[in-house]
Amino acid sequence: MLSLAMIVKNESKKIGRCLQSVQSVVDEIVIVDTGSTDHTKQIASTFGARIFDYIWDDDFSSARNYALEQCNGEWILVLDADDQITHASRKEIDDFIRKHDALGRIHITNSFDYNGELRESKAYVTRLFPKGSFYTGKIHEQIVSDLPRKNVPIEVYHDGYFKSEKYKRNIKMLEVELEQNPDDSYTLFQLGKEYRIIKEYAKANVYLTRCYKAITNNDGYKPQVVIEYLHTILGLNDFERGLTLIEQETHNLSDYPDFLFARGLFFMELVFSDTDKYFKYFPLIEESYLKCLSVGDTTKYESVKGTGSFLAAYNLAVFYETTGDLGKAKTYYRISAEYNYKMAQQRLGFLNTIKEEN
Repeated sequence: MLSLAMIVKNESKKIGRCLQSVQSVVDEIVIVDTGSTDHTKQIASTFGARIFDYIWDDDFSSARNYALEQCNGEWILVLDADDQITHASRKEIDDFIRKHDALGRIHITNSFDYNGELRESKAYVTRLFPKGSFYTGKIHEQIVSDLPRKNVPIEVYHDGYFKSEKYKRNIKMLEVELEQNPDDSYTLFQLGKEYRIIKEYAKANVYLTRCYKAITNNDGYKPQVVIEYLHTILGLNDFERGLTLIEQETHNLSDYPDFLFARGLFFMELVFSDTDKYFKYFPLIEESYLKCLSVGDTTKYESVKGTGSFLAAYNLAVFYETTGDLGKAKTYYRISAEYNYKMAQQRLGFLNTIKEEN
């Protein structure tokens, strides 16, 4: 028996979409409501959900563990109301459970706003596991288990963070968590990330610097720490420290398109900050984006869609256009446009118009 476990609050706009996408996959739906004042529970009841009330205590693990306790299934799938399954087969899930003594990591696509542009990141997150597993951590909670983690063929689209203000709640909860565990590098990372997202780079720098000093190459989330740290350093225009970080991590992350992409952004800002002083780094802009395309989009790391394809091609085209090489610029705008990237399509159309007018 497979149970769905969800915690919700005021999700009437999205919970129906989620439950409709998953109802044919699971045997029971368990909903733990933490104080909805809209029609969330009524909508959930139309899908035959077993609904429980829980008094919110600023602890996601506590609420999730309560939901897990209500499940009757031997295995549990965890989703959020703003998730939508785009691919899942009960046969594939049953095959995974039968063949692997492991926790299942599902493929999640997250949408987010980047300077007014919709972008997507992709990651594998542990969401399928046997009953008896439990969560820890007040926020960005993690499953505790000695079992290995393997990818399971479940794909989910998540749009809960697109133009939301959840960062206010997250920062408050993370600060409480850090008070209780001041040396926890994962909490430092998440807190720094929240501040970096809202462009409070000085605050982000404090937490990410502490985190970077504490983690090792064995920490699975280190690649994401490096990315957040490099973007924060760039936001502060702390170019010398950025050069040191890139030098330290280039070998370790040579197959990570997001790092190579951030490296290209960094060198571009570096050179234009003081052309005379930093011009020797100018060729590394082109090199970084070419390496992105050589590596390609990845499933090895948590990654922003396009850093190994259309986004890298677009930035490379901008580089060539800036240097006056319109032939190469058009080539890479065309490559980017083939992925239906609108900015590349528009720029390519503009350059073609100039040619026609000339």
